[in-house]
Amino acid sequence: MALAGSETTTPDGQGETFIFRSARIAAVVALYWFVSITMVFLNNYLLDNRELDAPLFVTFYQCAVTVGLCRVMQLLSGFCPGIIDFPSVSFDLKTSREVLPLSVVFICMITFNNLCLKHVGVAFYTVGRSLTTVFNVVFSFIILKQTTSLQALMCCGIIIGGFWLGVDQEGLTGSLSWSGVFFGVLASAFVSLNAIFTKKVMPAVDGNIWRLSYYNNINASILFLPLLLIFGDLGRLVHFSLLSDLWFWTMMTLGGVFGFGIGYVTGLQIKYTSPLTHNVSGTAKACVQTIIAVVLNSSSKTLLWWTSNMLILSGSSAYTWVRGQEMKKTPPKQPEDSATEKLLDEEKKSNAAV
Repeated sequence: MALAGSETTTPDGQGETFIFRSARIAAVVALYWFVSITMVFLNNYLLDNRELDAPLFVTFYQCAVTVGLCRVMQLLSGFCPGIIDFPSVSFDLKTSREVLPLSVVFICMITFNNLCLKHVGVAFYTVGRSLTTVFNVVFSFIILKQTTSLQALMCCGIIIGGFWLGVDQEGLTGSLSWSGVFFGVLASAFVSLNAIFTKKVMPAVDGNIWRLSYYNNINASILFLPLLLIFGDLGRLVHFSLLSDLWFWTMMTLGGVFGFGIGYVTGLQIKYTSPLTHNVSGTAKACVQTIIAVVLNSSSKTLLWWTSNMLILSGSSAYTWVRGQEMKKTPPKQPEDSATEKLLDEEKKSNAAV
């Protein structure tokens, strides 16, 4: 999705002042941070509701909201073509079947991500979900037969070290949830798999990420229905005392709106900066997000606890930089050679898409 006329550069790239470009980049980065951080805290608020232990229903509802917003954006695009540009998203069963493998991975990714957030909270979330980069390397080797340089492996070692130190320090505080850690590791793995499957099914939707989101969320909404019955979320929902509460449904819908919006602001940040800058911004955002969570909870964390977070963020940033430098030295890519670069972007896009 794009807002028509959002680019103010002239065809030859001239005519923009440094101050204007700087202000625009700052605004885009600030918007990305606001949407991403707000979505994480909003999801945590919804999932931490002690009266409604139904994380699958929360995730299902947000998928359904995304489908509805895709339809709304298509209608607005027809009424306001000069302002909003959104692709046609009519449903086709054949395309839906082709996207289905990705949808299964997508369900696992967003479900385990939400379960991790539910059990560990926002403060420990960066640590609990920190192994995506490591799984990028593992799956690139296993599935794509792509080797990784020693420097990149060393960066992964720093991330793993930070992860284990974080788990150890959280355990010492007495607030460690092994279930949350387990779900975080699974979520990290499925974020990486989601990037690989996204690359594979993209031709089925003519390479359009919004058409893919539409089909993916329709499939997910349908697949979630039996899961809601099997795991009892519908039963708990029936007995939920705030089922008719307007505030509850407003927060649920906002969660879906922010989940839809993160895809747009992520693309916007990459467009006006670069993939490398986007990943650095995402790393800095994760640091600020952790600090906000600790302050809001009035928590007291040890130096080693903070060190674990810094190791993870430093290792992730270093890996992004190393891969960027390696790609600059690489000859023109074969299609499969861009897989790890795609994984880097998908890690940041998927973190809060749930």
